[in-house]
Amino acid sequence: MEHVEFNKDLIEFLNRSPTPWHAVSTMKSRLDAAGFEQLDERDDWSLDRNRGYYVIRNGSSIVAFRTGSKDVSASGIRMIGAHTDSPCLKVKPNPELRRKGYFQLGVEVYGGVLLNPWFDRDLSLAGRVTLLDEAGEVQDVLVDFRKPVAFIPSLAIHLDREANSNRSINAQTDLPPVLMQVPEDDTTRFADLLSQQVAAESGIKARKILGYELSFYDAQDAEFVGLRNEFVASARMDNLLSCYIGLQSLIQTSGDEAALLVCNDHEEVGSMSAEGAQGPFLTAVLDRWCGAGKARAIAHSMMISADNAHGVHPNYLDKHDENHGPILNQGPVIKVNHNQRYATNSRSAALYRHISDELGLPHQTFVVRSDMGCGSTIGPLTAGNLGVTTLDIGVPQFGMHSIRELIGAEDGFTLFRVLAEFMQREEVF
Repeated sequence: MEHVEFNKDLIEFLNRSPTPWHAVSTMKSRLDAAGFEQLDERDDWSLDRNRGYYVIRNGSSIVAFRTGSKDVSASGIRMIGAHTDSPCLKVKPNPELRRKGYFQLGVEVYGGVLLNPWFDRDLSLAGRVTLLDEAGEVQDVLVDFRKPVAFIPSLAIHLDREANSNRSINAQTDLPPVLMQVPEDDTTRFADLLSQQVAAESGIKARKILGYELSFYDAQDAEFVGLRNEFVASARMDNLLSCYIGLQSLIQTSGDEAALLVCNDHEEVGSMSAEGAQGPFLTAVLDRWCGAGKARAIAHSMMISADNAHGVHPNYLDKHDENHGPILNQGPVIKVNHNQRYATNSRSAALYRHISDELGLPHQTFVVRSDMGCGSTIGPLTAGNLGVTTLDIGVPQFGMHSIRELIGAEDGFTLFRVLAEFMQREEVF
């Protein structure tokens, strides 16, 4: 596989994954096709060697693993971690707003959203709906309107002459998207619109909508960008890119070594949930897989937390440390923070550099400016929960947390090649 084919498949993955639930569903389909078996946390497990398995929690987080051919307590596990969620605008429980004949929905800001780019974009809507069907059964259904159904119009500069110098955004009053026009006596309920969409997509007739978790998203598909197609632009690049890379790495490994991919939800809001990286999901899976040998397995293991990095912005060079400004298309970025906002240490970084050098592939290093705060990832959380040696790494990008983000077309494929080799490495630690 060359990087062009890799990116074409990545684009398909991104377009099929507008929410964490859709991303996990897409990963499930690919794992099924690769011969992995789904496990249910409510059942007893009987795991065989040389097999692939996966577990889904809440429909939005997934752990997939290969058991390998060896005693896992003696050989360890090669782990990759990522997250399925991205900053966005989520629909409130009672969202209907009617103003001057416009039907709008109230939204809640999820995560650290870069809000300005959400204005004047074609928006669609997707997520999970929980309903009571005609048979009286409660079930979850994924919905995706796919086409543009909403718009958040900017206030014209004629009505705000300081818009380019001093415009702030009020998340409560400025962000409700416009969905349609309605008569003054309109009584349309959003639940009715959802019922119609569920029926159109799945054929399921809802007796009652019991709940939903729905997000607006950019309706524009992912696409190659640049005069020489040297970039890829998409929504949710942070961090579905890493989910895709980890998935492809796991599927294409030999299977001889024990290997695992965890993609957690809720990283963008702190990871403290049943399915987040601060929750018990990964630990519960490892307990059932490794049993009494878990502590030995962890001591032989390594986790690579893959989450995108800040590429040095040519218009804002002063926002980066002068010796640590990652360039797009010059390799994945080892992320270092001695205050443990990233979990990288010299040993974990050395292993990545060694594999990358063996393959003749580039790599870079990122350290935040000493006078700026540093973001974090699931890396330190997972390292702290498991006691596993961890590396934080990611593909450099522009526009992190924007509605549309940009990466170099070569970097994702480079990271995939190294992680695929890592996952079948005979010895880690």
